[in-house]
Amino acid sequence: MKITQKIGLGVFLLCLLLFNALLFMGQFELTAQQLEQTIKQEHVAVLKQELQPMLGKTYSSSFAFATDFNQYLDNYNEEQQRSQQWDRVIWDDYVFALTKVASQGFVQSNKLLLLFLTVVLGAAGALLYILPKHRGEPAGVRNNGVMFSSNKSRGWVGITLGVYLTAVYILLYWYPEYLVNWTMLVDPLSRALSGGPASQWFLYGTLYTLAILVMGVRMFRKYKGNAYQLVRTSSVMFFQLSFAFLIPEILVLLNKPWQDLKNIWPLDYDFYFDYSVASMLGGGAVGMFMLIWGTLLALVGVPVFTYLYGKRWYCSWVCGCGGLAETAGDPYRHLSDKSLKAWKVERWLVYPILVIIVVITVMTIANYFTDFALLEEYTNVLHQWYGFLIGAAFAGVIGVGFYPLMGNRVWCRYGCPLAAYIGIVQRFKSRFRITTNGGQCISCGNCSAYCEMGIDVRWYAQRGQNVVRASCVGCGICATVCPRGVLKLENGPEQGRITDIPILTGNDSIKVLH
Repeated sequence: MKITQKIGLGVFLLCLLLFNALLFMGQFELTAQQLEQTIKQEHVAVLKQELQPMLGKTYSSSFAFATDFNQYLDNYNEEQQRSQQWDRVIWDDYVFALTKVASQGFVQSNKLLLLFLTVVLGAAGALLYILPKHRGEPAGVRNNGVMFSSNKSRGWVGITLGVYLTAVYILLYWYPEYLVNWTMLVDPLSRALSGGPASQWFLYGTLYTLAILVMGVRMFRKYKGNAYQLVRTSSVMFFQLSFAFLIPEILVLLNKPWQDLKNIWPLDYDFYFDYSVASMLGGGAVGMFMLIWGTLLALVGVPVFTYLYGKRWYCSWVCGCGGLAETAGDPYRHLSDKSLKAWKVERWLVYPILVIIVVITVMTIANYFTDFALLEEYTNVLHQWYGFLIGAAFAGVIGVGFYPLMGNRVWCRYGCPLAAYIGIVQRFKSRFRITTNGGQCISCGNCSAYCEMGIDVRWYAQRGQNVVRASCVGCGICATVCPRGVLKLENGPEQGRITDIPILTGNDSIKVLH
């Protein structure tokens, strides 16, 4: 390892260590005035009484402060529930906001300095490590150490990273009060973009975007000889930085609804939920544009663009989930399960999830036009469970946390309803295919090894068959690593797109239907 890389890795690890240590720093002291300014007026009197032991008390960490707050609030709510006074139960989640306003001390007073010492300097260290290492790799190289790396082959480094990412996602989705110190670091950036303080979601968006940008540079270095990979990587970096991060925050600054204009239903599963529709309708002409744009994109844009360019137009060029998978997740792409059993599980998971969100959306829209008289209570329960199980646990915790364990496209392959929707169109009505030249295939297996979607590309290449699969995201890595130029991504006439169709038999073998 070169000296520059060692310095870069050392800087990154030190910054990461400081970043994690920040969670246990600072002091937290809640005053009555802060309580009044943060919560709803109807809850002030009750919480002043219930939280009296906390007011003016100094806590040494956000963990201690939040634990006390949750205990006092839970005791109060349980008492109201036992006495059947449901109207007095406080359902609002105040713990994150109160933990943040109660913060004081070193972290609160040195936000910009700590942001530089952790996030900015850490990104610089990562780049110092990346730039000298990836100067372009020869096509077709499979045994380049990746299969033996403790980070990239389910070794102890990879397992540790997976556990760390999973823990961070759990805190982010369900215990954001413990990440208050991290959130405060990006307060200045949030105020500059949207005019308000940072939430845990702004923190997430900042780190998410930074990961795509930094690891996008790695993609530039690793695949610098391949024009398709360079353009594709540039595209996901652009859409994440502009459409997913900057534009939504600027919309908030202009007092318009927050909206990622590239996020499409059903991936954006709450797009038609009552609170989302109300927000857009309350946003004037801009909000109405968002509603119409999102609807046209889902009903017209998806089939048209998929017909012309296949699944890759969104999953590999635009989508934020795909953007993170293709940049930060690229080192783990070879870990995807290529077995027939995995293919069966994939189909039995992703398509039912699409059906479920379609049913939920239809129920929601029906309720909206019937003044919420149709199954309102059950619809809200479905909203909550889908958001918890699919939107958070699957897409976030498993989808990213399991990169080092199951590959970089776990969510896209097994859970994303938009991937299922686009995949159906691609499979049956699209000009996209990966063509193969069976006479040139040497059966090296590089294409299958590096397919992030678990497709056995070599099986098709050996037979000279077009690769036409609903799951293929058109990333093009199979063609990039092929040493003989056997594979080629094409958009052509539908006729002749499928020559032989592989089908599964009961004994898990593959037969070919002519």
